[in-house]
Amino acid sequence: MISALVIDDSRETADSLCQMLSLLDVDAYAAYGPRAAIVSLMERMPEVIFLDINMPGVSGFEVLAYLRREPAYADIPTFVVTSDDQKQTIAEALHEGAREVIIKPVTFEALESALKRIRKDK
Repeated sequence: MISALVIDDSRETADSLCQMLSLLDVDAYAAYGPRAAIVSLMERMPEVIFLDINMPGVSGFEVLAYLRREPAYADIPTFVVTSDDQKQTIAEALHEGAREVIIKPVTFEALESALKRIRKDK
């Protein structure tokens, strides 16, 4: 079973994604915003991260840049999860080091596909 950290400022969205992941045999846990995510990363190292981009204060792009700068987190596959399907947003997420972008509303199929690629790489 792989572990996943879901970072989203919306508790409802984060909890919903965690429930979906658990149905796909993933040990998923949530951090409700960027600061909580940093604390969570210090306590427990996930094998994959699902990261919302549009968060107040510190954006998901800033969190992603931090993850890629820090050697301990740089290699954790990170999937950006966003409702913003603009080409510019997707390009920026990929440029900042996201593995790929999953557009909200998230489907089981999108999660299964992402997880298959992660498991295949292990």
